[in-house]
Amino acid sequence: MSKPTLSGHFAILREADLVLAEKSGATITYRLNVSVLEEALLGFADFFGIGKAPGRATQPKET
Repeated sequence: MSKPTLSGHFAILREADLVLAEKSGATITYRLNVSVLEEALLGFADFFGIGKAPGRATQPKET
């Protein structure tokens, strides 16, 4: 990929707070913002019901 293409993609990821950029001279180092990614993944999991205990069809009988 060309540098302008990568730069454009990273700009979008920075706007979404998915990556953090650190500039040192002419070099920019990008790091994944794990906390934002985790939040997004938990939102998707919650939306699709992933990781939840399945509901019971009936309540257990009391004795």
